[in-house]
Amino acid sequence: MWSPEREAEVPAGGDPAGLLPPEWEEDEERMSFLFSAFKRSREVNSTDWDSKMGFWAPLVLSHSRRQGVVRLRLRDLQEAFQRKGSVPLGLATVLQDLLRRGELQRESDFMASVDSSWISWGVGVFLLKPLKWTLSNVLGDNKVPAEEVLVAVELLKEKAEEVYRLYQNSPLSSHPVVALSELSTLCVGPCPDERTFYLVLLQLQKEKRVTVLEQNGEKIVKFARGPHAKVSPVNDVDVGVYQLMQSEQLLSRKVESLSQEAERCKEEARRACRAGKKQLALRSLKAKQRTEKRIEALHAKLDTVQGILDRIYASQTDQMVFNAYQAGVGALKLSMKDVTVEKAESLVDQIQELCDTQDEVSQTLAGGVTNGLDFDNEELEKELDILLQDTTKEPLDLPDNPHELFYTNSVPIPRISDAELEAELEKLSLSDGGLVPSSKSPKRQLEPTL
Repeated sequence: MWSPEREAEVPAGGDPAGLLPPEWEEDEERMSFLFSAFKRSREVNSTDWDSKMGFWAPLVLSHSRRQGVVRLRLRDLQEAFQRKGSVPLGLATVLQDLLRRGELQRESDFMASVDSSWISWGVGVFLLKPLKWTLSNVLGDNKVPAEEVLVAVELLKEKAEEVYRLYQNSPLSSHPVVALSELSTLCVGPCPDERTFYLVLLQLQKEKRVTVLEQNGEKIVKFARGPHAKVSPVNDVDVGVYQLMQSEQLLSRKVESLSQEAERCKEEARRACRAGKKQLALRSLKAKQRTEKRIEALHAKLDTVQGILDRIYASQTDQMVFNAYQAGVGALKLSMKDVTVEKAESLVDQIQELCDTQDEVSQTLAGGVTNGLDFDNEELEKELDILLQDTTKEPLDLPDNPHELFYTNSVPIPRISDAELEAELEKLSLSDGGLVPSSKSPKRQLEPTL
């Protein structure tokens, strides 16, 4: 059990983890400056003020993290950071600054900020502040008393997350409702004392990940089903399941106890038989048989309870699946809210029309620029057909003496003999390439046209 004398016990004479800054042992001048008190106001010398604050504030938080404690007191920190018999004179100012920045919070303020009806165990300790603290706050004195408990906010959140993961990975997570005593036993590692355990539970309740209810003088805790889900209030079903779970545990303990008793009766009968005490041996065997009948009856009840619990767990799984289906249907309806067959057909028609327009634009661009000339494609095609027909016609049968032929324009041309043509060709050949005409070269014939 926690007590003020054992709270946050830290050996004096330095940081126990041995992770102090290098200047702690090496730089006497620097440490003398850091151990001195802060000026009354930062405006007096902001450089010195920021230098001290930049040294002590991270050191206080890292010290708490290494110690694994979420609850701090000025007196404990002064003992932890003693150096050669000297105590840091500015730690109170450091704690005030951390309180102002929200990295620390008064334990009483944290308790009051959580709406919980089950913290009657801590009313006298947490919520009722000493008179001097109340008067100092009323008068505007923000000094931190040496015995006042402060909470490291970030470290408390980390421990709350650790406890939640520890529960999710334990057999207790088979049902969201668990006894507070069982949960306390499970969380001995991250929560070394009772106060830390309750602060962690309050942090989880503040995050709406757990809720606590007192039932028949015993506190039960209900966890949220998922890491990002919000816990629902404890209902009659949760209480009924919790009672069934308690009955199951009670029956299991009784069965185990009776099994040990039956084994003891059997051993007594064996010893009595060896000693020749037949009547004593018979009485022991009868007691063994009566115990075994009780065990059978308890086993039947235990099977019934376990069967009910199995059905409840199965129904909860079915409910989760049903909720998932329902959410899926709702999402599908929402996504298809403005979609109809008519709208889909209209959209397809618009797409087809746009595609046709795009094709026409592409063909127009591919046609190029005609420099202002507009051609009729049909006339061009007719002219092309005439040319093709002319090229496929057979050669004309000309008369033997083509003296009467004329050009199509009816202009006669003079007759040219073959000898004259050959002479003209020879001149052209010599003037172009310097070639000498061959006597074997074929003669070029020209068909005169009249």
